Amino acid sequence: MKTELVEKAYAIAKERYAAIGVDTEKAIEKLMHTQLSLHCWQADDVSGFENAGELTGGIQATGNFPGKARNIDELRADILKAKSYIAGNHRLNLHASYGEFGGKKVDRDEIETKHFEGWIQWAKEHNFKLDFNSTSFSHPKSGNLSLANPDESIRRFWIEHTKRARQIADDMGRAQQDPCIMNIWIHDGSKDQTVEKLRYRQLLQKSLDEILADKRTHMKDCLEAKLFGIGLESYTVGSYDFYLGYCAKNNVICTLDTGHFVPTESVADKISALLLFVPELMLHVSRPVRWDSDHVTIVNDDTLDLFRELVRADGLNRTHIGLDYFDASINRIGAYVVGARATQKCLLQGLLEPLALLRKYEDEGRLFERLAQLEEDKNMPWGAVYDEFCRRAGVPVGEDFIADIHQYEQDVLLKRA
Repeated sequence: MKTELVEKAYAIAKERYAAIGVDTEKAIEKLMHTQLSLHCWQADDVSGFENAGELTGGIQATGNFPGKARNIDELRADILKAKSYIAGNHRLNLHASYGEFGGKKVDRDEIETKHFEGWIQWAKEHNFKLDFNSTSFSHPKSGNLSLANPDESIRRFWIEHTKRARQIADDMGRAQQDPCIMNIWIHDGSKDQTVEKLRYRQLLQKSLDEILADKRTHMKDCLEAKLFGIGLESYTVGSYDFYLGYCAKNNVICTLDTGHFVPTESVADKISALLLFVPELMLHVSRPVRWDSDHVTIVNDDTLDLFRELVRADGLNRTHIGLDYFDASINRIGAYVVGARATQKCLLQGLLEPLALLRKYEDEGRLFERLAQLEEDKNMPWGAVYDEFCRRAGVPVGEDFIADIHQYEQDVLLKRA
């Protein structure tokens, strides 16, 4: 898109927003400094590099688009390609199954920081900060229960794995001089009616208490709930209610994955409630279609509401924003870029709300005026502001990235066997 057209459109948009008390320059600056945690597993369909078998634990990546990353070098190249189309400096979120194991069998309870030193150095070279996740799925010992397993030997295995993941996260945070956000999600549950619900939750609580007892200074823990998993539809040990209580009681970051709730449930409405009781939030931004299918994030009402509420509640400084989807049916780099840019677009619209005016209407009981202003805001030229944001960051404006990603597909992806 021609630079002069972008600049002209932005100049008009800037005046339009100034008329309702919004400083677009401040919004652009805030957006530029808001980091997303890009998920490494979009580029290889959550396979990892342990030579593991099929995905288990309610994880599914559907589709067979050619060009999936087959090794760490290809994964890193794809991540860098995607990053080149996303304005700002961002983080990279790794799962424990993405270590560099040198072709050797390293079980989950044996992972060490040395298996991720290559990632730490690579991230430093490419201006990434790293986040981390324990990996409890797709393993011979994962079954239906991991940290909540009554079999003590299996439960000890997963406790040890999670402890080691926390140590790795702490070492990552120390190396990058910025806390590594360490997310714990387990798939534990049951396909059909469950009698011992309390027992499994007692075991999970006991496991978490032991895991989190060892305090770390260079990482932050967060716990992620889920409504259900495929094959585990009837009971989820780590439900939202369980983790809300645990996080509030133990001052732990609560993770909200936008695909992990009832489809009609408002995740946005949870923001203001949770911020009163937990230290920080972690968002995993996804798009459920019928179930937690992890579709690519787009600009839709759910995502817009989420980020508008985050801004209204002044929660940006206490919230970490990660992406969590894996679409194997389309160009995977394109999926990265569409989802990341959509997330930024939704956040920008939150930053461009005339909050002072809206709060004034609400405080004065002028509810017609409040509703009218909210509706008129939908017609404001936020897209021109986003284009200017991209122009300043030196990334493609508008649809200009589409042809380039298609060329990368022809030159690189389709040549992968």
